[in-house]
Amino acid sequence: MARITADNLAASLGQPVIVENKLGAGGLIAAAQVARGEPDGHLISIYTSAYTIAPLLTPGVINPDELTPVAAMAVVPTTLVVRPGTFKTLAELVAAAKAKPGSLVASSAGIGSSTHMNLERFSIAAGIDVLHVPMKGAPDALSEVLGGRADMYFALTFQVAGFVKEGKLVALGMGSPKRSALLPDVPTTVELGYPDSDYNFWVGALVSSRTPKYIVDRLHKEITAVVNDPDVRAQFLKIGADPLTMSQAEFEAMIRKEFEANARLVNSGKIGK
Repeated sequence: MARITADNLAASLGQPVIVENKLGAGGLIAAAQVARGEPDGHLISIYTSAYTIAPLLTPGVINPDELTPVAAMAVVPTTLVVRPGTFKTLAELVAAAKAKPGSLVASSAGIGSSTHMNLERFSIAAGIDVLHVPMKGAPDALSEVLGGRADMYFALTFQVAGFVKEGKLVALGMGSPKRSALLPDVPTTVELGYPDSDYNFWVGALVSSRTPKYIVDRLHKEITAVVNDPDVRAQFLKIGADPLTMSQAEFEAMIRKEFEANARLVNSGKIGK
């Protein structure tokens, strides 16, 4: 999504826009570079909802106040998948988890990842206790389920849609707020009777909080226009992301609300293990 957006921004801004991948600390290393760089709008962080949990789990790398939300770009749906022959419905999985607390193994792409956060939100909503096994990334987490070493995984939908259609995995419910165009017949966990079990895995742009407002406003306008372009929307949908645009104030409010909710989870001891 960053590269698709960058290519189109380059055309609208009339200058090259380069994507640089910088790993580490759940995206915080890259975010810190943006936060402390020149606040002239030329350094942009394309971050995900991990931004609202990573600083709470790894304090000291960056203060969230160092970044300003600029523009939302997309949401990436998640899907709870299991192996065929284990559970046919979400209710069956919940019943099994309640019958033997801690017996079901749930993999994730790592502590604090969207797949972990989705698992925790669902576990709380459903009132179940499962054994969380964090992996090094999404491919490893998926392999655990396919290989029979884990019972469940809140996967990124584009990662598992093919396996579901081929019958190699069973989708019990969407972990995202809305259904996915990739698996339109799979209801959300909220639709299936578990309020507040969904997780909003968003992608968006942020800049240094020291950036002048007129630059932030310009970037918001340009990025939003790119995301609303029909060709860009089609490219996002093709890779499993649902385009998302909102005002800067709405984006900021959404992030602030998520920080508050995630802080409660961290303080409750549910996250960080």
